[in-house]
Amino acid sequence: MLRVIDTETCGLQGGIVEIASVDVIDGQIVNPMSDLVYPDRPISPQAAAIHRITPAMVRGKPTIEQAISRYQGSDYYVAHNASFDHRVLPEMAGEWICTLRLARSLWPGRQYSNQALRESLQLEVTPPAGLHAHRALYDCYVTAALLIRIMSFSGWDAAEMARRQGVTGSTSTFPFGKYRGQQVDAVAKKNPGYLRWMLKNIPDLSANLHSAIQRALSQME
Repeated sequence: MLRVIDTETCGLQGGIVEIASVDVIDGQIVNPMSDLVYPDRPISPQAAAIHRITPAMVRGKPTIEQAISRYQGSDYYVAHNASFDHRVLPEMAGEWICTLRLARSLWPGRQYSNQALRESLQLEVTPPAGLHAHRALYDCYVTAALLIRIMSFSGWDAAEMARRQGVTGSTSTFPFGKYRGQQVDAVAKKNPGYLRWMLKNIPDLSANLHSAIQRALSQME
């Protein structure tokens, strides 16, 4: 399962005011979910002008820590500019796939916002009524349509998309050993033999770390 996720925030530094997701299963967009969220900081005027979420709309809503549990549990999370959503969200165990990076590699020379790609690629998508661009669930539908187009155009499955654009999950740094705290991709460049040794000799690596090491090594080939 691929879970497309989107957040709206108080500004570029974070502070989530809305989270939403849809699942992509067998080329279909299903299981829409969304929550307004009480943020940990004031909503900036600049952000409010974009998503139109006001302090009154989020007053009394759950915090992101209270709301996040029902969005967890997917093997893959997909977002447009995934590094941002990955950074502002709580821990999400799973691989991250960035449709922005994939679109840049497949269709060079375009504008790459969600809405620009929706128009230039003529994506067929009908977001829920009553929402607009830059509301989280609306943007999830557009990103999901973009994801479906990427997969049909490229023939890539989820594992291949994750490998190609390299947005890693929470274990992208080593939690132990002589490279503790260092990025897996950086270690692969300077000591790939050590990573191969880890795969062969440490059977209880976490699934995320094992996948990150395999992906880093494949990018060296």
